[in-house]
Amino acid sequence: MKVAVSAQGQELSSQVDPRFGRCSWFVVYDTDSGHYQAVSNGQNLNARQGAGIQAAENASRQGVKAVITGHCGPKAFRVLQSAGVKVFYGSGGTVGEVLERMQKGLLEEAGGADVEGHWM
Repeated sequence: MKVAVSAQGQELSSQVDPRFGRCSWFVVYDTDSGHYQAVSNGQNLNARQGAGIQAAENASRQGVKAVITGHCGPKAFRVLQSAGVKVFYGSGGTVGEVLERMQKGLLEEAGGADVEGHWM
């Protein structure tokens, strides 16, 4: 399964970015193979509006089935949900650490957005 983590950098050792729509990178990790790649989300860093929606579309185009992030707004959450992508909140630590927590079943699937739109 592919999982996208909102990240401040391009490596498994990068810190998780608490922002979904305005994160710098998504680290897309394949839990079956252990391979990962960094996908830029730079086009949304300074977007006036729609950053969450565009980031959700960007992540879902990578074929992910789950997203781990610190926070997710209502519009982005709906886009992810309609694409069949599960959302998990877990912003403490590195990309590798939150992936490990998810694989151990220590992250709970989100039932909805946890911030208002335009959260920075």
